[in-house]
Amino acid sequence: MVVASPASIIGSEKIIEDIELPVIDVSIGDRSELSNLIVGACEKYGFFKVINHRVSNEIISKMEQESLSFFAKPFPEKELAGPANPFGYGCKNIGFNGDIGEVEYLVLNSHPLSISQRSKSISNDPNKFSSAVSGYIEAVREVACEILDLMAEGLGVPDTSVFSRLIRDVDSDSIIRLNHYPPSYSTNRVGFGEHSDPQILTLLRSNDVGGLQISLNDGAWVPVSPDPTGFCVNVGDVLQAMTNGRFVSVRHRAVTNSYNSRMSMAYFAAPPLNAEIAALPHMVSAARPTLYRPFTWADYKKAAYSLRLGDARLDLFRKQGVELA
Repeated sequence: MVVASPASIIGSEKIIEDIELPVIDVSIGDRSELSNLIVGACEKYGFFKVINHRVSNEIISKMEQESLSFFAKPFPEKELAGPANPFGYGCKNIGFNGDIGEVEYLVLNSHPLSISQRSKSISNDPNKFSSAVSGYIEAVREVACEILDLMAEGLGVPDTSVFSRLIRDVDSDSIIRLNHYPPSYSTNRVGFGEHSDPQILTLLRSNDVGGLQISLNDGAWVPVSPDPTGFCVNVGDVLQAMTNGRFVSVRHRAVTNSYNSRMSMAYFAAPPLNAEIAALPHMVSAARPTLYRPFTWADYKKAAYSLRLGDARLDLFRKQGVELA
């Protein structure tokens, strides 16, 4: 994940405004059509938006309100919930290797007991906070599982729960990250630098302020229009490895807005630490040999934490002499 020095300003990179990124209505009745649309989006962009996802406005509103209440606190009170190591509150420092962005954030493990314990240092009403976060995670996880099952169907994988089973596992290492990007009041700056997500799948919901951008193969950046009613979905490194490179773990970043603060809530769907990640047999052929050597999620997570934000972590596990088609 390539990043952001303290004064990182968005420069003269190529920005493409006129590309229509996929928007998928997951309420359409034709499951075959839906799975094909999702697979096509993952192959071309590694990214799409979902609408009509059945996560209620009430669940989203409660989560958003708790997030806003936390970030509105004085800085010394927010610091009591930190440092992010990896869970807790962080400000500007991203990870452990010197990456910096114009962002403050709160990272939580997705397990209800962990959330309940952390809530005591986060909220004046821990039960209310814990209930809102756990309810949101449960609802968004169901959407993620449905999307992953549709992906497997579209790929023709015999076991259609092969992806979703990893995040339904009681030992799933999934997390939620709440991000707040204050306005820059000048030139737009890097809020969260260029990177790919290491997990299986990310579902992100933001307010009505833009800032998310995805990177295309030619290095150009495509702004993602904000839509508080939908979720942005992107492929993570683990899913790229399991599909043997057929799906693309999209590189993306967040930039600040000159006048308005942006808030996002990202659910990172991850496998258990001991899960072995390898290309599915259905994804391997003589024409498309295995690109990556097998690894556990614990191994991959350790590698991710050892690198800078923008580093290409999957390259550490690529088999020599085998290239992505």
